[in-house]
Amino acid sequence: MLPPETIRTLAQRLYDARKNRTQLRHFSAEHPQMTVQDGYAIQRDWVKLEMADGRVIKGRKIGLTSRAMQQASQITEPDYAPLMDDMFFDTGSDIPIQRFIAPRVEVELAFVLARDLKGPGVTLFNVLQAAEYVTPALEIIDARIEQFDRDTKAPRKVFDTIADFAANAGIVLGGRPVRPDAVDLRWVGALLYKNAVIEETGLAAAVLNHPATGVAWLANKIAAYDEQLNAGDIVLCGSFTRPTTVASGDVLHADYGPLGNISMRFV
Repeated sequence: MLPPETIRTLAQRLYDARKNRTQLRHFSAEHPQMTVQDGYAIQRDWVKLEMADGRVIKGRKIGLTSRAMQQASQITEPDYAPLMDDMFFDTGSDIPIQRFIAPRVEVELAFVLARDLKGPGVTLFNVLQAAEYVTPALEIIDARIEQFDRDTKAPRKVFDTIADFAANAGIVLGGRPVRPDAVDLRWVGALLYKNAVIEETGLAAAVLNHPATGVAWLANKIAAYDEQLNAGDIVLCGSFTRPTTVASGDVLHADYGPLGNISMRFV
């Protein structure tokens, strides 16, 4: 593990990078001994800084659960991070591009829990029983730590992504919420349009064969830290398309078929 003072310093740098919209170079290059545990320790210290500003955790996100996202990021294991209250936007709203550094959009489903989930031993079936409903979601991801090194072009490592809130920056919920047993969630599909052109399509089965599997993975993963998923938490289960880049003026529209639509405009 990195020394505690180093963990605190790196967390402060990420906090400042988000506020100032400045990208950092790879922590893993600066600290070659960095581990996954260090990444989560930095993330936790960053959360403390956000909560000192009055921010509240509204749930969690799981990242890199689909083959498409793992290939896009050149990372082969899932990660997770908190969803802070100031990251949520309403569907149909104008989203200020100046909030982000290099924003991209992903297509997901979100579980809203009616009951706690505490691992180890949480299964897909436990998740379906604990969820109040499932709803379409778009996640805005960002890179406070460069995705590729500015000089060597080397991709960042999973430690960097974990420290960087698993790239989370914004969430838009919308469409038609459904009970988790009302549809076969594996076959929920989506079309993502940017400026009226289809950019990405996908099925939720791309997320670990069933989106609830990701939620079970998360509940079991955080149990090692004596943490759990709580009733009322919103859990993003991972993208089932590749990320789509956006710029000021872009209009995004996601069509989830019978589960409805989400839209937003970057201004």
